[in-house]
Amino acid sequence: MTVRRHQKRVLIYSHDSFGLGHLRRCRAIAHSLVDADPAVSILILSGSPIIGSFDFRSRVDFVRVPGVIKLRNGEYVSLNLHIDIDEMLAMRSSIIRHTADIFDPELLIVDKEPLGLRGEVRDTLDLLQRRGAALILGLRDVMDDPEALESEWERKQAVPALEEYYDEIWVYGLPQICDPLAGLSVPRAVRERVTYTGYLRRTASEVQLTPELFGIIDKDFLLVTPGGGGDGEALIDHVLSAYEHDPAIPNPALLVFGPFMLPEQRATFAGRAARLQNVRAITFSARLESLMVRAAGVVAMGGYNTFCEILSFDKRALIIPRTAPRLEQFIRTKRAAELGLLAMLRDDQARDPCVMAAALRRLAQQPPPSAVHIPGLLDGMPVVNRLARNWLDQGRAGCFAARARYGT
Repeated sequence: MTVRRHQKRVLIYSHDSFGLGHLRRCRAIAHSLVDADPAVSILILSGSPIIGSFDFRSRVDFVRVPGVIKLRNGEYVSLNLHIDIDEMLAMRSSIIRHTADIFDPELLIVDKEPLGLRGEVRDTLDLLQRRGAALILGLRDVMDDPEALESEWERKQAVPALEEYYDEIWVYGLPQICDPLAGLSVPRAVRERVTYTGYLRRTASEVQLTPELFGIIDKDFLLVTPGGGGDGEALIDHVLSAYEHDPAIPNPALLVFGPFMLPEQRATFAGRAARLQNVRAITFSARLESLMVRAAGVVAMGGYNTFCEILSFDKRALIIPRTAPRLEQFIRTKRAAELGLLAMLRDDQARDPCVMAAALRRLAQQPPPSAVHIPGLLDGMPVVNRLARNWLDQGRAGCFAARARYGT
């Protein structure tokens, strides 16, 4: 194998069965890594059907594997191709492994799923481990309720995978806020490989003005975002109901439905919004951060990326977290509200237009996140850059030596 002396290669895997969260986190990390080191090139493996809608920095590119989607019963099916799911997973696994074989990275970062979707990354982990690439698992601050997560990880053989493959586990948060491994039976040797990085600070570029944004972004508007939108119908409905009930809410609202909201539902909401003088709606923005920077406040569901953006741009926020199929958003939001970083409404409270309207009126007056001082809160990107540089600088020989020290 040819030895490369003047370049460093990082492969990032994100299974992306649905939504935008994994892709946006991986993209943000990739951009931070190439900004920090001009010798680094990064390839993102993703199943997101809209990855091509995003722009990428120089030295960052992507390979899109065929998409899958998770049904409400927990089963996976092909997103677009009429083929059996086992054939689809075999195809994805082959693409992932062959891409890793040819790209030959010194560092692999796997997002959230230790073995990938239904184990599709195991062969790639075996390959790159033999070659001496550093293997990293990146976890968001909250995975799920510990009891539910323990059952899921037992089914997926996640803990043995952590022991067998991973050199480090990077948690993109702080333990005093949330610990994704709380309550799990994780061996001490695995916990010793965990580093809490802090949350991942985001940046924003200039907003691209489009006709539907004229007359709204120059006001103190509230940005209403359900993320990808696939499960955001309730949030949009609650906000529209509040403005229908109380047309005098002082801050106008900009609704961003998200690319995965069902077209018929989106059309219904757009019709309701069009009848309200102080509500505007768009389908999707690949630069949502630039809209958030200009907003007077944010109304959202409380996913990881939205939380990072709220902290990064110091935005007053009202969060209505989902509680199914995971408690992840609820756990994160409840803890953040206890710390005074944001305001929270439960879904059953938000259904009352009077309660929702009152919460929207209070939003512009509540303290911003910066009123609460938490050391290291937004140190995630520089810490990730430093951790990655440690592995890339020591090379494959250093990785083999590290594994010999901790006995894997």
